[in-house]
Amino acid sequence: MSTWCALVGKRSCPCWARVYAFFRRWRENGLVQEFHDRLRGKVREREGREAEPTAGIIDAQSVKAAASVPAASRGFDGGKLINGRKRHIVTDCLGLLLVVAVTAANIGDRDAATGLLARLRELHRDICLVWADGGYTGALIDWARERLALTVEVVKRTDSQAGFVVLPRRWVIERTLSWLMHSRRLARDYETRPARQ
Repeated sequence: MSTWCALVGKRSCPCWARVYAFFRRWRENGLVQEFHDRLRGKVREREGREAEPTAGIIDAQSVKAAASVPAASRGFDGGKLINGRKRHIVTDCLGLLLVVAVTAANIGDRDAATGLLARLRELHRDICLVWADGGYTGALIDWARERLALTVEVVKRTDSQAGFVVLPRRWVIERTLSWLMHSRRLARDYETRPARQ
């Protein structure tokens, strides 16, 4: 912010407390979410799609936690050997975020998916199909179909595939997770409260 103020002149930059007060008021009234949703709709329309998506892709990513993160809100992901938190996200077919949840890293993908998919259904009524990886198999598929009228289709890698293979639909969310990791602020979790991540 100080660099920006030096470039444009101090008169152009409001006091940080005033800027934060606006942000806090917008967040409390749900305007930040509304801004995000409107921008996503505009991007989708620019790409020749409907503003509201009809399909999504679900995945999770474990992120190391800094020392400032309380032990009560983090866990150990044995599969990735990471002590921290896990981001559970659903994107549209362009890789744009639809729903996000942050949990301790020891929470399994299927366990977090129930709440995430319920929120997805609530916020995006047009979605009828969600692609997922093998971590979302089992009772979750039947639960989503019966409770949410949502088809969860698992995109699996076949045993005959050797080395790195781009899997249909899954590459989109993997790209989004990669984009998130390019942000220094998101490459490691520094937030005291998970809702702030």
